[in-house]
Amino acid sequence: MMTLHSIDAATQRVRQFSETFETIRNEINKMIVGQQDVVDGVLTALMVGGHVLIEGVPGLGKTMLVSTLSQVVNLQFNRIQFTPDMMPADIVGSSVLMDDGSGKHTLTFQEGPIVSNLVLADEINRATPKTQSALLEVMQEKQLTAGHRTIKMPDPFCVMATQNPVDQEGTYPLPEAQLDRFLFKLIVGYPSESDYHTIIDRTTSNAKIEIQPKTSAETLRDLRQTVRDIPVPSAAKTYAIRLVMASQPGSEYATDMVNEFVSLGASPRGIQSLMLAAKVKALLANRFAVSCDDVESVVLPVLRHRIACNFKAQASGISADAIIKDILVRLPRPDTRA
Repeated sequence: MMTLHSIDAATQRVRQFSETFETIRNEINKMIVGQQDVVDGVLTALMVGGHVLIEGVPGLGKTMLVSTLSQVVNLQFNRIQFTPDMMPADIVGSSVLMDDGSGKHTLTFQEGPIVSNLVLADEINRATPKTQSALLEVMQEKQLTAGHRTIKMPDPFCVMATQNPVDQEGTYPLPEAQLDRFLFKLIVGYPSESDYHTIIDRTTSNAKIEIQPKTSAETLRDLRQTVRDIPVPSAAKTYAIRLVMASQPGSEYATDMVNEFVSLGASPRGIQSLMLAAKVKALLANRFAVSCDDVESVVLPVLRHRIACNFKAQASGISADAIIKDILVRLPRPDTRA
């Protein structure tokens, strides 16, 4: 249940959330043209403490978006450029021999770039599966184990990864265990004609764009608590559960399309991600409770990377997005009068 003490207190916290979200979004829009769904998705992940995977062809501003966000939220930021020859130690850190100044040498552990508030894993699917696996523990448990030491990540902690489409040369598909750790998978499309005009005006003139910090780590922690305090009515909760179950072949809610074309459906992390993202949608609409519309509005970015299509789907050109849209059409909403 919601722990807000009064309607006035609730209204104030909801207003603070939506105003802070809007302020950050407007500051990012100084640098990023268009792509509002992607911007909102990245901000939603940050507000709930989730990780996000951003996919698109090179040159669409994926890296710039995350870099700009780090400036706006005023968090410690590290960028990791993934390459085929990268090793796990390049991410988590390693022990190095250091001179202590007296002529003696000691073995000292040097933390890797993953130890930061906001981490940009750039072109994550350029690295081999062995290197990609170095992120599994830290993304789920917000800590890393190196030898006999355990290092806690700073709070807040968020991994924002970019990747090129997997059919491009020199890429490695991310394993299901890692994909499942991302709250969202966001698809970056090409700009519209009007966006191209704005891009030209901003990037080919002498105008300088200055990004200002608009929030802090402490504020983000408070906003995350506000998100978790939002209640979820039974109808919205049931709808979210059935959506996740409908993606699992052989379940009582699975559609014919799921049973035919899906080899692996969404895990319980899918329902957790649906609930948290839907709570953000409710807050942005100045509501105190989650609706079925909120759940439906986030189902694509939450589930598209959690549904593994089989060979028949790939041969038929059927994507996870098409399967999810079919589920939304065929799965009835729970009766709110019950």
